[in-house]
Amino acid sequence: MKIFSAVVVCVAVAAGTTGCSGDEPDAKVLRVYAAASLKQAFTEIGATFEEKNPGVTVEFNFAGSSDLATQLKQGAPADVFASADPANMKKVADDGLLAGGSTVFASNILQIAVPPRNPRKINSLADLTGSGIKVVVCAPQVPCGSATLKVLRAASLTLKPVSEESSVTDVLNKVVTGEADAGLVYHSDVRGAAGKVEGIDFEQSTAARNKYPIAVLRASEQSDLAKAFIGAVAAPKGQSVLGHAGFQQAFRVE
Repeated sequence: MKIFSAVVVCVAVAAGTTGCSGDEPDAKVLRVYAAASLKQAFTEIGATFEEKNPGVTVEFNFAGSSDLATQLKQGAPADVFASADPANMKKVADDGLLAGGSTVFASNILQIAVPPRNPRKINSLADLTGSGIKVVVCAPQVPCGSATLKVLRAASLTLKPVSEESSVTDVLNKVVTGEADAGLVYHSDVRGAAGKVEGIDFEQSTAARNKYPIAVLRASEQSDLAKAFIGAVAAPKGQSVLGHAGFQQAFRVE
C-alpha cells in the first residue's frame, strides 16, 4: 500500500474524446464500491467528477467494507473499491481482483455518538459500561467494529452492546432514532449527522486510527476513468471535501 501525491488527471472517457475537452463523450457509468462512512464525502466528490467529465455517471454502492469485499469476491461488477480499512482491501487483493496496488487517501477515528444534549450524561468510554446504558457498536468483522475492539482493549473495558451492526451508518441510525443511548462511530459520521447527534471524544480513540485505501479493480473495463476518479479523491478539492466531512486527510491541501 502506498501514499501518493495528489494530481489532476484528464483521461479519455470515450474513443478520441477526453474528459477535459469541450466535446460531448459517449455515456459512461463508473461503478464505485465505497465504505458506508464515505457516503457524504464521496457523493460530493462524485458530483464534481461528473461535472468535469460530461457523459460520465458515477454509481455508488455504499455499505460495510466487509460486505463490499464479499460482494466483489463473489463477482459483483465494479470499477473502484474504497475500504474503511486495509484488511478488507487485502481480502480483495488476495483474490487477485485489483488492477494494481491500493492507495491510502484518508484516515478516521472513533467518537461516541449520543442524542442531542446528551441525556445520559456520557462523557467517557467508561461511562458506556454504566447500568442501563444501551450501547450499539459495529460487528467485529466491520472496520468500525475492529476499531471498537482496539479502543476497548486500550481502555481495559468490556461492553455489553444491545446490538452489533453491519455498518457504521446502522449504528448511527440507532442513536438518531432513540433506539440506543450511545454508539461508537467515526468522527466523520458524527460530523455528517450534526444536529441529530453529538460527538464525545475519548482519549483511547487514537489507539485505532483507521486508514482508508482505494484501488482500481482488475475487472474494470474503464481503468483510465477509474484512475481519474482516484486522482480526484487525492486532489486538493477531494481532500478538502474529506476534511470538511471529518476525515483526516492523507495529503496536505494548499
